[in-house]
Amino acid sequence: MQRRTLLKASLALTSLGLPAIPAFAKSPIESGPGQPFSFHWLKSKAQKMSRSAYQSPAETLPDTLASLAPLKYQKIVYDWHDALWSSDPKVALRVHFFHVGMHFNTPVRMHDIDPDTGRAHRIPFKPNLFNYDHSGVDPTQLEGHNLGFAGWRLAVKPWGAYVNEVASFLGASYFRAIDKDKQYGLSARGLAIDTDEPGGEEFPDFTQFWFQRPKDGSEQVTVYALLDSPSATGAYRFNIDAGNAQGVIMDISAHVYTRKAIKRLGIAPMTSMYLKGTAQETARDTIYPLMHDSDRLSMWRGNGEWICRPLYNPPTIQFNTFMDENPRGFGLVQRDHDFNDYRDPVTWYNRRPSLWLKPTNKWGKGQIALMEMPTVGETVDNIVAFWIPEKPVTAGRHLHYDYTLYWWPEPPVSPSLAIVDKTWSGMGNVQEGWIPGNRSPDRYARRFAVDFVGSPLDKLPDDANVTVNVSASNGKISYTSTHVMKPINGYRAVFDWMPTSDATTPVTLRAYLVNGSQTLTETWLYQWVPPAPQDRHY
Repeated sequence: MQRRTLLKASLALTSLGLPAIPAFAKSPIESGPGQPFSFHWLKSKAQKMSRSAYQSPAETLPDTLASLAPLKYQKIVYDWHDALWSSDPKVALRVHFFHVGMHFNTPVRMHDIDPDTGRAHRIPFKPNLFNYDHSGVDPTQLEGHNLGFAGWRLAVKPWGAYVNEVASFLGASYFRAIDKDKQYGLSARGLAIDTDEPGGEEFPDFTQFWFQRPKDGSEQVTVYALLDSPSATGAYRFNIDAGNAQGVIMDISAHVYTRKAIKRLGIAPMTSMYLKGTAQETARDTIYPLMHDSDRLSMWRGNGEWICRPLYNPPTIQFNTFMDENPRGFGLVQRDHDFNDYRDPVTWYNRRPSLWLKPTNKWGKGQIALMEMPTVGETVDNIVAFWIPEKPVTAGRHLHYDYTLYWWPEPPVSPSLAIVDKTWSGMGNVQEGWIPGNRSPDRYARRFAVDFVGSPLDKLPDDANVTVNVSASNGKISYTSTHVMKPINGYRAVFDWMPTSDATTPVTLRAYLVNGSQTLTETWLYQWVPPAPQDRHY
């Protein structure tokens, strides 16, 4: 948890623009014959590593780097005139490297692949590649240290006054990208191991990268990565398209090789932050009405059903799984892009991208997992989603998953039915003439309102018999109603959930709108955790 918090804060520090690249560009690539490279070679290397004992690549950094505070670490800036491919004006992409320091103590080795020979050339760490002004670090003390880098980020033309940064890989196997609104938000990871398991989570590292030089003028680049951890290794290929008008697209091929049995293997994990939303406005006492990088987990199941699971900031860790076979897609989505709903001119949550995953090979049977952790701060990624394969993951396994990630404002696909717009929650079972204090704790109830928008709701006649089909995993539904919402061209479903005892067991609520036998909307799925009796207020 601490590592995730520090990573989120550090990534936030790196999203600022940097000065443009001056004309005296040069290459940081090491000269020499280089080494042969191919994706087949990388997969063979990862598989061979999985058959031997794990050796941690983490190093003890010089004190001047290990003790850096986040704001000081931010001051160490890569000199963009030494960016990868900056010596070739025909290349439309640039790669900048992050310095090791603070909690980034795993050296990441970088390589450039010569497009003519296919051979990989090392990109060595050199202090003169960085500007250390105001960081408190004396670069002369770093001479002779084979430190490697902490990560890298990608930028595209036009350079202008600031570098047009589009993607960042930094810390363990974390990475993220921007959409057309040019704002960072949630993150993805290469692999998750034993998330929410009693023995603690394992964080694999990308320890090496290989960059395939793009074609002249192209905004697409192929990057290869080696993953390593005590339980698994991996060979990854990223085909990154930074030229799409909606945002960055990443085609990923992941080959995972297990060193030992893994209780919970998370494929294609993504992490986000949900502090407060329309259904939890009191989750934190703050001047801003809403605060979240994502507001829902959206799932397009293998059988064609669309499910919207609004995110929740729970009192304790909640872990839920959703069975599926060959899912068509899922993602952590930010549907609300209206600035007036956030009124935050600093972090611009309305500009945060969604992240949609589309499998591009057969994933078979498994589960989409969602973990929600309590948080009172917006610098903590408290939401995690990933795919869990059904078959037990034993030692010596080779797992292959291909998928595409879309860092877009909205997913590239949407239901053919109306979608969930917003979820609202408040005190339920309110009777006419009710006075606070006149209801006993065993009568505690919660009211939910779910707004649905889109076709076919916006085409229904005024006399349509729209009703809500709602169920609860425990307790009972005591009241339901639906209302046409002309201002949003949609409908609102309202219903009360009531407990059948003082139990605080989480309740799963499921609802969708129908017109007779016609299903009108995607399925709204929500988890509500009733407060303990002593915490109930009336």
